Parts: sequence; C-alpha cells; structure tokens
Amino acid sequence: MTIDKLNPERVWKHFYSLTQIPRPSKKEEKAVLFLEKFGKGLGLETIKDHLGNIIIRKPATKGMENRKGIILQAHIDMVPQKNSDNNHDFEKDPIKPRIVDEWVYATGTTLGADNGLGVAVAMAVLEAKDLQHGPVEALITIDEETGMTGARGLKPGILKGDVLINLDSEDEGELYVGCAGGLDATAVFRYKSQVAPAGYKGYKLSITGMKGGHSGMDIVLGRGNANKALVRVLLPLVRDAKALISEFEGGTLRNAIPRESFATIALPKEKIRSAKKIVEKHFKEMSIELAAHEPDLKITLEECKKPARIIEPQAALRMVQAIYACPNGVERMSDAMKGLVETSNNLAIVKVKGGKAEVKCLMRSSVDSAKIVYSEALKAVFELAGAEVKLSGGYPGWKPNMDSAILKTMKSVYKKLYGNEPKVMAIHAGLECGILGGTYPQWDMISCGPTIRSPHSPDERVNIETVGKWWNYIVEILKEAPVKK
Repeated sequence: MTIDKLNPERVWKHFYSLTQIPRPSKKEEKAVLFLEKFGKGLGLETIKDHLGNIIIRKPATKGMENRKGIILQAHIDMVPQKNSDNNHDFEKDPIKPRIVDEWVYATGTTLGADNGLGVAVAMAVLEAKDLQHGPVEALITIDEETGMTGARGLKPGILKGDVLINLDSEDEGELYVGCAGGLDATAVFRYKSQVAPAGYKGYKLSITGMKGGHSGMDIVLGRGNANKALVRVLLPLVRDAKALISEFEGGTLRNAIPRESFATIALPKEKIRSAKKIVEKHFKEMSIELAAHEPDLKITLEECKKPARIIEPQAALRMVQAIYACPNGVERMSDAMKGLVETSNNLAIVKVKGGKAEVKCLMRSSVDSAKIVYSEALKAVFELAGAEVKLSGGYPGWKPNMDSAILKTMKSVYKKLYGNEPKVMAIHAGLECGILGGTYPQWDMISCGPTIRSPHSPDERVNIETVGKWWNYIVEILKEAPVKK
C-alpha cells in the first residue's frame, strides 16, 4: 500500500502530494505555488502575501455563520536532514515515504510530517464539501524551521478569524497552550593557518551513529551531541598526543541535535599509538554513559591524506576548549509544569575551515529573563577564548491562557470522542503562536497534532492511527466552534 491510500485518504493524499514537492526551509517556492493553485482551483479566495505566506478563505456552511472564525495554521517548509551516505538532493528530489508497521517513515531522510501533515489537514478541510463549520481560513507560513520568517513578517489585519489552531504539535491527545522562546548565538574565531610540519600523518576523527532529533522536543531525552562528543576526544588528542587540527565540521541546522561530527587532524608518527588509545578510552566511556540512548554510537580514527595546512596550535586549543566548555542540553526544568524543560541550549553547528571557525547555538526558554542570562553565560565562554559573539533571531514565548474558550471546547470535544480528557501542555520548542500572537493579540490560540517521533532527523516518523484520530477531532472542533458573542 502507498501512503495516499491510508485512512483518512482525504488527508494522506494531500500529504503524499507534498512529499513529492521539494520544500526545504528557504526553498519552498514550488510548494507555495502548489498551494496557491490549489486554493484558486477550489474557487476560494487565495492570497499570497509579500513573503510567500498563503492564506485561503472558505465561507461558513449554512447555519454556521454565527460561529467564531477558525484559522488553521501550519508551515510549509521542512527540515532537510539525511544520513551521510544518502545522496538525496532536498532541492530537487521527492521524499520517498514508506510504511513500517503502524508508522510512516521516509527513506534515509526526514519525512516532512513536521509540518506537512498540518498543511494536509488544512487542505482536506478546504476541499471537503461534507463538513459543518463556521468561517475557515488556512494560514500556511514559510520558513518556520530556520527563522520563523513567515510568522515574523505576517502583517496585521490580513486575517479575519478569531481563533487560531496551530497544527504543529507532535503528540496526539495533548493540547499545547504555551511554548518556549528562542535566541541564536554565533561565535566566530579568526585564525592563522600554518604548513603542516614534516613527520606527521593525516587522520580523520569521526563521531557517527547518534540519533540527533529536535533540539526542543528531544533535548530532554538524554541523547548525545556529536559536537560535544568530538571535542571530548579532540581535547586530549591536542594536549596529550600533540594533534594538530586542520578542519572540523559537525551538525547542519540550529534546531537539530547534531548526529555526526568530523575533524581532520595531523598526528606525529610517534604519538599515533597513544592517540588510538585515547580514542578507544573515550569510546568505551561514552558507550557506557550513553548506552540507553545512543546504542549505535561510533567513534573512529582513520588514516587519510595528510592535510596541507593546520590551525595555529594555540588558537586551535582555545577553540576546542571553548566548545568543550560551552553549555549544552537541559539547563533547568520548569517549576510551573512538571516534566517541562524551562531552559536549554543546542550546540548545533561547528564549521572550521579556511581561517574561520563558526560555532552556532540555539537557546530556548519559556522564561525570557532566563534566556538572556543563559545567553550571556554562553557569550562569556566564547569571548574569553577570543571569539566574536553575535546574539540574533530572538523570538518570544507564548504564555498559557487557561481560561481560553477554544481550550474548553477542545477538551469537551476530545472527551466526547475518546472518553477521556486530553493533556494540557506547554512545549519546549518554538511554535509560531508566540510570534503570531504578538501581531494578533486578540486571537485565542491552541496547538495540536498527531504523534510524530524524531522530527528533524532521518528517523522521523508519524503514527498512522493518530492521524485518523486527529482528523476526526479537527472535524468535530469545527462543528462545535464557539459562537460569536
């Protein structure tokens, strides 16, 4: 069976169509055009704004004109992550979905269920002729994953609805009423290179096999960070085995926990044996420490062509020490909500080549003051090591409203359908609700979705049954939407 034949077919057929259209963040033009044609093809008012956000309006069905207008909101872009041995081109190639038991995966890449299934549900609502609903608008934003550009640039007054249902959560049966804000940090080292001395051999140090994942949702799971793992081995190699660093590259996206990290080094011939022992020692240690979460971890040191040039040794040592000392992972758990991460950092990307070393992080917190304090601590680590640090891309969190009318409706509908109340949660990730609520403060907002696991990694998968439950839930919510006062 192909995924477009799964139940509910009206949702899965649209998701399948989206998997066939390349749509990595900042390269969503083809998908935006597809959505624009889709809306106009249905004869519905369709707007493409100055950034490429798509808004499609569908009038209320007969007798439902007095209901509050519902905005179904999702983002069209996806995270382009693949395994290192996969030659998939995210700007040209379609995703290859596959069904494994009760789940849908891609094949060696991210699936794009985050947030393609949200878009597919909105499309199914717009296309359906057998649903009861008040005025509906679909708001499909661009570039959520790398900057929330679409949400940031959305102009006031263009949307008419009263209630926003964000379709970008990843646990069926949970309603999200708050989210973390975020802040980017970029540290830049400038260094001088030298000719690699005689008497050295080239080696490639590799960290592979880690799970990675979403830097907000999965940061609490205890998974390893490939960049942190690499410097854990690299520091003793530099200090004790006299290794010289030529290149270092790990991670690809700020909002994805790095799964792989690599360094090209030069080792003096007389230190090769001791270097191998260092690698073996740390591999054994980390394999034990991370056994429950990273069973496929691999650390290898393989001979390669000797690099022509290396980083000036003292500059290399300072850089490695700074990355080693950089905070990473969960900093603090929330006092307000059990099990929720309050503050964290993802040491996401390291790229060292050609006289410039860049280290990119993404900090998250549901407490704005904590986010600022944390950012200053991170900034201090890198500035003490001689780097220039820039903080940018900050976005606010979304404060929960427990008296929300749509929250009461959605709790009631879920219990009627499934016999139990949904969990009401906040999320340690950046939902667009925080930004959109700043532009449209009158909106009543909530977020929900199907069960998605390991988003932002090639292990991304969506549970088939929960998509059907979620669709039925959205249909009933539209039918029971609050009446305008």
